[in-house]
Amino acid sequence: MTYQSASAADLTCQSARAVLAFALVLLLLAIAACSEEQKTDEVEPYPPPNPLFYELANADGEVEGWLLGTIHALPEGVSWRTAQIDRVVEEADFLAVEVASLGKGDTVRQAFLELSQSPGLRPIEDRVAPDLRPDLDAMVARLNTSRAILRSSEDWAAAIMLAQVDAPGDPQYGVDRALIAQFSDREVIGFETARTQLGIFDQLAPQDQRELLEGTVEDWAASKANPERLLRAWLSGDEKTLEAATIEGIMADPELRDALLVQRNSSWMAQLAPKLNEMPRPLIAVGAAHLVGPDGLVTMLKAQGYTVRRLPAL
Repeated sequence: MTYQSASAADLTCQSARAVLAFALVLLLLAIAACSEEQKTDEVEPYPPPNPLFYELANADGEVEGWLLGTIHALPEGVSWRTAQIDRVVEEADFLAVEVASLGKGDTVRQAFLELSQSPGLRPIEDRVAPDLRPDLDAMVARLNTSRAILRSSEDWAAAIMLAQVDAPGDPQYGVDRALIAQFSDREVIGFETARTQLGIFDQLAPQDQRELLEGTVEDWAASKANPERLLRAWLSGDEKTLEAATIEGIMADPELRDALLVQRNSSWMAQLAPKLNEMPRPLIAVGAAHLVGPDGLVTMLKAQGYTVRRLPAL
């Protein structure tokens, strides 16, 4: 899709970038060519690990699988594993993730390049409201990407790059990648491909893309005081804070929330249901934002008759 007017747009930063980091675009942070590794100055110690982790049982009480809310980028050295997670990683028969090719940079990068570039686009600063341009300029200055690349990138793609500015963590330490590596001897299935996931953004309406771009800039400016708030909420399993992130910022827009979260959860559930019935026990590891709230996978699984029990960290 090519949008050549100021009604074109982009993506998120902290509450919106939070949603990025927590589950919506997860793979997007895997496009290493788009930004340099971000460094953070850690002051407060991280909380003990207790990410959202659930056991799934059928009507007879038999364990059918497990559900782990992941994060796709972490600072180096952050401890997120628990005894329960380590136990299930050993017991699970296969792994289900958002994108099975996560970590294969060439695959992701090729899909990104093929979908994101268009000729004749306006300068990036002309695609946001005038009052947002100073903050946009500050973001561009902190991004390891030239204005020329941003100009040739469609609005959603430029937003994905901008959403990485000051984002805490590095995709190479993301939970999804670590789990995929541990299941090298077992089947790993993906609910989406890199192209499918990126295509969700490419197909957004021009006005929705504009809201994504402006939300990216606004959220970056608002999040500078506490950029690790949602990372810490994920690590401690703060379900209330994580659920709030799925309805704040850009996610307060019904069309965007439906495209980026609700429709994807429904698609994943349709794929997951037969696998739970027909295959051995999976570990289902997807971004934490996809688990929580009335449209989350936990609620959907309960509606299908499963008992979903959160496991303690131990």
